[in-house]
Amino acid sequence: QVQLVESGGGLVQPGGSLRLSCAASGRSFSIETMGWYRQAPGKQRELVATVTSGGNRNFADSVKGRFTISRAGATVYLQMSSLKPEDTALYYCNADVSSAGSRKTYWGQGTQVTVSS
Repeated sequence: QVQLVESGGGLVQPGGSLRLSCAASGRSFSIETMGWYRQAPGKQRELVATVTSGGNRNFADSVKGRFTISRAGATVYLQMSSLKPEDTALYYCNADVSSAGSRKTYWGQGTQVTVSS
């Protein structure tokens, strides 16, 4: 079993910045891809950004040039800049985990990001 613990959400004014962190913990596992998804009220969950163990990154068009994603082992960071009200959502950490010969996707509990003046 792997746990994902997120931190860093909060309230920020438009144009501001926030950094989200997500740390994975457990026994004898490896992670190929980690990333962030978000879900705004009344909308479906959508991809924000992902990063593979090899450093390949993928971003939603809506955040390109404003968000960056980085990773240090089993911890992934999302640096969000030039935030807009439409970035307001519950942000979920996601990890594609291999352990004991099996592969499973894990989700964090979510951290709220609110962009408002």
